[in-house]
Amino acid sequence: MPIPPEVTGEEIDPDVRQELMSLPKGLAEDVSRNLVMVAQLIDEDPEKAYGYSRVALRLASRVAAVREAAGFAAYATQKYSEALAEFRAARRMSGGVELWPVMADCERGLGRPERALAMAGEPEVQKLDKAGQVEMRLVAAGARRDLGQLDAAIVTLQSPELASSAVHPWTARLRYAYADALLAAGREQEAREWFGKALEADKDGATDASDRLAEMDGVEFVDAFDEDESDDSDESGVVDLEDEDDEDDRDGDKG
Repeated sequence: MPIPPEVTGEEIDPDVRQELMSLPKGLAEDVSRNLVMVAQLIDEDPEKAYGYSRVALRLASRVAAVREAAGFAAYATQKYSEALAEFRAARRMSGGVELWPVMADCERGLGRPERALAMAGEPEVQKLDKAGQVEMRLVAAGARRDLGQLDAAIVTLQSPELASSAVHPWTARLRYAYADALLAAGREQEAREWFGKALEADKDGATDASDRLAEMDGVEFVDAFDEDESDDSDESGVVDLEDEDDEDDRDGDKG
């Protein structure tokens, strides 16, 4: 797959670059450039990102960072079985536990919420950092909802992290998930309050809390593009009678 010439591979995370040093220099550069493309495209064009990840995987399947990138690209395209296999391989190679929550979420994606819940109770969870533990809580709550256990999902999300007024990278998503679960349980007033709290913490637009609040308030959004088209059609297809009268007056003055 073509890679823009301005992508050198130097943009890669230093830890990943360190891993790639086990490869011959030219090969390491090719792999890093493909990994840069995965990182750049995974949000806006997951299918393309997946394509670049397969190239990197073909070139360096024994590098944990490559297997992890391939896992995330497969995950972004909802290829959960493939993603889970790549995450397991990366975990075997690196020995770390940071992929545990996303592995559990793959189990949810494969229609196995019970397995995700079992993983939430494993010792690996205690080895996760705070962000990883919050992520695991979100996955477990999602698994509860998959099973129709709304009240249990709400309880799962109730935690010191949810109650804290401090804002962390995961705060908005945690508050949003709690609000969404409350709303699903019919607790609209509480849900509205927590969507508001999610919005306060969401500096990067990670959630659509503002849209959900507007929806609860009965606000309807009009597509600006459609509105512009409507304005254009008004200008081209509707005659302003006042303007027409003015034209007649001017013509009369000339006479």
